[in-house]
Amino acid sequence: MLIAFSVSPLGGESEAVGAAVAEAVRVVRESGLPNETNAMHTLVEGEWDEVMAVVKRATDVLLAKYPRVSLVLKADIRPGHTGQLTAKVDRVERHLAQ
Repeated sequence: MLIAFSVSPLGGESEAVGAAVAEAVRVVRESGLPNETNAMHTLVEGEWDEVMAVVKRATDVLLAKYPRVSLVLKADIRPGHTGQLTAKVDRVERHLAQ
């Protein structure tokens, strides 16, 4: 399973959002699951239960400090496939190279 998610507090100043997002990303990186962070989302790959547990922990970190949190989640659920965090991009790059 490959997910893209973003979590951030609602309200407050934009600088505080960056620090809060960093706290959530830290949870993801400490999970040991393959992950990547870009300007809009953090991608995480793993089994359903472990990925969702990471999303919950990242959300809970913010809920401990903020009264309201926004969570956006998109999932590619493809049983039996791993390494899709990079494989999907590699397939597109091969097409672009043709």
